[in-house]
Amino acid sequence: MSADCLFCRIVAGEIPATVVREDDLVVAIRDISPRAPTHVLLMPREHVASAAELTEAHGPLLGRLFAVAAEIARAEGIVDRGYRITSNVGAWGGQSVPHLHLHLMGGRAFDWPPG
Repeated sequence: MSADCLFCRIVAGEIPATVVREDDLVVAIRDISPRAPTHVLLMPREHVASAAELTEAHGPLLGRLFAVAAEIARAEGIVDRGYRITSNVGAWGGQSVPHLHLHLMGGRAFDWPPG
């Protein structure tokens, strides 16, 4: 855990959030500034600054993040029409919190390229 990391503090329960799902590896919360009708952030409990720091050893963690994302998508009813999963990396990639997280968004159509 990083004491100055917003998401580490949410994972630790120090900052309130609307938790959608959690287990021993992953915490999923509702985004406080949603960009779609369904917008959930999935983050590992372990502090990893971004996808740029991932190694092969993180394979089980990544598998769990995507499995939980699929579970939430089914529960939210967005599977049939489709949804988007993104991870922003660095300032130019749009990452605003330096803790690896996935955005699960659905409930509307998305354009490509994203921006």
